[in-house]
Amino acid sequence: MKKVALVTGAEGFIGSYLARFLQEQGWDVFAGHRVAGAEDAFPNLRNLRYVQCELCDAKQVASVLHEAGPTHVFHLGAQSLPTLSWEHPVETFESNIMGSLNLFEALRYMEEKPIVVSACSSAEYGHVPASRIPVSEDEPLHPLHPYGISKVCLDLLAHQYFLDYGISAINIRLFNTTGPQTAIRLSGTKVEVREAEHLLRPSDEKIIFGSTRKIRKDTGWKPLVSMQQTLASMLEYWDRADDQLNQCGERSQPYVPSFLYREKSIGLE
Repeated sequence: MKKVALVTGAEGFIGSYLARFLQEQGWDVFAGHRVAGAEDAFPNLRNLRYVQCELCDAKQVASVLHEAGPTHVFHLGAQSLPTLSWEHPVETFESNIMGSLNLFEALRYMEEKPIVVSACSSAEYGHVPASRIPVSEDEPLHPLHPYGISKVCLDLLAHQYFLDYGISAINIRLFNTTGPQTAIRLSGTKVEVREAEHLLRPSDEKIIFGSTRKIRKDTGWKPLVSMQQTLASMLEYWDRADDQLNQCGERSQPYVPSFLYREKSIGLE
């Protein structure tokens, strides 16, 4: 059976890599993006089609699913910045909760229901005592900001639609990710990092680490790319971006495609 994937949030960091990875593995891939008219900014690859899929538009979501007929849905589309969720909680809930609900409602009415892999988050855990790190999936969920709350909602939505409608759902609680194309800047400049106490909230989270014991045991997974390789790749990526900008006579800065922005900036998974 031919594997067909719909990847939501395909213009984001993880989504862009996943769409190309699946295409390289021989899948037919429908890469869903939010902004209209952005197709020309994406690579033209065989069996990889970029389609607008605004998750807040229920009719469009249903139309994309009908057209793609996916065997798998990788649901990565979201407002993914905890700090932005404080500034725009309504937009965060609309994107992450209502957008996810639109997706699962459309899946509910499909005759052949795909497997759905949803990008949940370590932000669901909130404060975790040092004695319980690395964090296991049995840790209670105590989110500390609108983004974390929205991801708990996604977690529960996927579980409920599995119980009620038999939609096979896999929820992945992602911790911090990094690599080329992430919006950070590395250079040879030494920077002193200090904590700005006046900017911290009581609900700001400390960095926590998740346990990989279960996924290693159940799937045989192991990391293939070391952190050293990742950092080297990031430096190489940003060096290329700097070279391109310098050749244009512009100020050296990280390149971020303009289609990732709109009037109210929304971060992407």
